[in-house]
Amino acid sequence: MPEPPHAYITSTGSYLPGPAIGNDEIEDILGVVASKPSRLKKRILASNGIKTRHYALDRHQRSTHQNKQLAAAAARQCLQRAEIDERAIDLLAVASTQGDLPLPGLASMVQSELAIGPLEILTTHGVCSAGMMALKAACNQVRLSEKKNSLVVASELASRLLKKSRYEAATDLRIDLEAEFLRWMLSDGAGAMLVQNQPRWSGLSYKVEWIEICSFASHYDLCMSCGTADQSLWAANITSAAQTSELSWQDYSTYGRAEAAGALLIRQNLKLLEEVVKVGVDGFLKLINEGKIRPGEIDHFVCHYSSHHFKGRILDLLKLAGALIPEDRWFTNLYTKGNTGCASIFIALDELLHSGKLEPGQVVFCVVPESGRFANAYMKLTVAAGRNVSAI
Repeated sequence: MPEPPHAYITSTGSYLPGPAIGNDEIEDILGVVASKPSRLKKRILASNGIKTRHYALDRHQRSTHQNKQLAAAAARQCLQRAEIDERAIDLLAVASTQGDLPLPGLASMVQSELAIGPLEILTTHGVCSAGMMALKAACNQVRLSEKKNSLVVASELASRLLKKSRYEAATDLRIDLEAEFLRWMLSDGAGAMLVQNQPRWSGLSYKVEWIEICSFASHYDLCMSCGTADQSLWAANITSAAQTSELSWQDYSTYGRAEAAGALLIRQNLKLLEEVVKVGVDGFLKLINEGKIRPGEIDHFVCHYSSHHFKGRILDLLKLAGALIPEDRWFTNLYTKGNTGCASIFIALDELLHSGKLEPGQVVFCVVPESGRFANAYMKLTVAAGRNVSAI
């Protein structure tokens, strides 16, 4: 019997809007809330280690791009590097924490921006693991021979939630650490991948060995969210209409009331956040026990940790478990590209593919933890030589 088709990432692209923004420039772009420079900024930046990031905002907090435009720019770079014509794309899968509009889905908007198709589309919505969800769906379609050329894009435009006017509009509450934390963590950017059933003719590809995604939403309360003024309410046993009257931003009498209550601020439960590392490492150890990965075979470890603080914790837990991956095998661009949510792993793999560090046969192992309500995504890739080389 013929071997079933494999899935290969044969081309990648990325896009980061505007110039790189240093730590001392952040409030020049996002704005100073209530004319008072943040007292928490330095503390949070010292912990996350990010030195530069990108925003799709100008210095008057006006949007320079829409999310669909970021996604399309990354997709165009990916297609320019590809060995096929864009008219051959038969699936477009797009991931984001939030699109430009509540509806329709972002994939529809990106398809229109790219002017491709008709074709099948998919929009995945979540937090950091949304990109991996879209990529797995595309890989599965290629493996089933339902599609030949699947374009996958992950794009984030978080800065629109972080500008000063959002915080100044929350007049009914005092802005605390959990409401301000992500202001100094998130940035904008997009990445794209082309998935096909064979490696590219020349150059390197990533062969997708497998992707595993596991959600723990039934075990943990909300950790990262936008759309509620009180995350703790979602852990309660809601039984009456009175309790649900202002549970979601859509339950308020007006959008203005929701904004004043702080329901439109993006929040992080910092006490619960520490659990994300343990959950992620436990999932990795489970994969080792199942024989799906061996620490010693990993040549490049690409982990989407959102803060330098978590890198130390991951290393400590891996060492304790006897599954340490040496630091010289870690690859990240967090410190220069920032935390771009579900696009981060796409942007990192794009940079790695064009870094000159890869050789055919090497194993690239990717980990994407998500703190929304806790989910982990893992992916094993093998670097594949071009068919013009392997055929010799």
